[in-house]
Amino acid sequence: MNKRFRACSHDQPFLLAPSLQDWLPDDHLARFVADVMNELDLSSIYAKYERSDGRGLAAYHPVLMARLLLYGYCIGITSSRKIEQATYDNVAFRYLSADQHPDHDTLAAFRQEHVEALAELFVQALRLCQKAGLVKLGNVSIDGTKMKANASTRRSVRYERISEREQHWRAEVARLLSQAQQTDREEERRFGQDQAANQLPDELANAQKRFERLQQAKAELEQEARAQLKAALDNNPPGKRGPRSKAGQTSQPPKDRRQREKEKKQRLRARKNAAAPSRQYNFVDPDSRVMKDSGERGFVQVYNAQIAVDSQAQIIVAAELTQQPIDRQQLLPMVKSLRSTAQGMPTTITADAGYWDTTSLLDPAVSGIEMLIAPDSKPQPPGGPLPPSAPRSQEAFRMREVLATQEGKARYALRQTTVEPVFGQIKEARGIRRFRLRGLLNVTSEWKLICATHNLLKLFRHRMTLAHA
Repeated sequence: MNKRFRACSHDQPFLLAPSLQDWLPDDHLARFVADVMNELDLSSIYAKYERSDGRGLAAYHPVLMARLLLYGYCIGITSSRKIEQATYDNVAFRYLSADQHPDHDTLAAFRQEHVEALAELFVQALRLCQKAGLVKLGNVSIDGTKMKANASTRRSVRYERISEREQHWRAEVARLLSQAQQTDREEERRFGQDQAANQLPDELANAQKRFERLQQAKAELEQEARAQLKAALDNNPPGKRGPRSKAGQTSQPPKDRRQREKEKKQRLRARKNAAAPSRQYNFVDPDSRVMKDSGERGFVQVYNAQIAVDSQAQIIVAAELTQQPIDRQQLLPMVKSLRSTAQGMPTTITADAGYWDTTSLLDPAVSGIEMLIAPDSKPQPPGGPLPPSAPRSQEAFRMREVLATQEGKARYALRQTTVEPVFGQIKEARGIRRFRLRGLLNVTSEWKLICATHNLLKLFRHRMTLAHA
């Protein structure tokens, strides 16, 4: 054979020690993550280490741990086990870890312990994007998506089933307790003493734990249902027509028949739910909820993740999480979150029909902002008949007129190219569809971490574009 080949022996010696800086090209994402750590404030993480007594083995550096997690979330690797393995197999992870290999337990514990501090990186990343001119706060779009919880619907149980299981384990505990007492009496008669007076048999202890867990789940559902009934009665008090003036007339305009019927049905549903809660309880992540997801074509164990996205460069300017299956009551919380994180208010806010709520649109918190929210899920022809369930308030008719104009249609269409692609980038491009943590507070922080890495990716591409310009 005349063709010459390059040597590929595994035994090839190196004359000089390899340098980490030679492992990656200059425009690699991992280099950006390493560099941007110098612009992020990790003081809240350092503060927890300062409160320790300093004994034990030296800990992995917080910067090392943070950049492994940030890079992992950037490319869709959120499992601590996969990140650990990547520090051996993946050159970029080896570069970020300085060729060290924290195990998955250490990575998971770091994320769990510092999850709130990691969530704070969302605002810091947003500030870097604002400084780079990627945020204009002209048109901001709001939308939500269902993100899977770290739990399965198979562990969700209805209230009636919990009550049945509670009765079963109540009887089982009573049976085992009676059996244990009989055994104690026989041993005392035979040996003259109680050999295990202070210990429960393993079988009885396990049954007792199951019974107590069912009691706790049942109590939480009942307490939640009572709170919902109280809220329904406070917001829609029966028979209340407003205070009367001296002339005998109410100071508030009377409600129309459709509104009174709607409020009556809400009170009836709340009372029925208080008598027998309808929500399913998940024993793995009790804060998660079973919701219908059109993408999954069925019911899944999820949270409702909310974002507000600036149309200039698809930067997320607000991120929150809710347990509510619908978006109707999320407009005001997202506007308040936007005001806090972006430190300003947009000129226009767009949202789909799921956010339509007349009360929210009349709230002082949205005054001065042009709100473009479709009152109907499907566009209605001007002057044509409305569906029976369509809102008929003065604000709804005004919004239909605005969205029927060519300018209104064009500005409202920005929503489809602003917020919806962001969900595609997170769930499809990066493959992040499920949370790793459990509990509302932890999952909210993880969602903000996910959104922070989205903004960092936008900043990375912006800086690379400037560098190659």
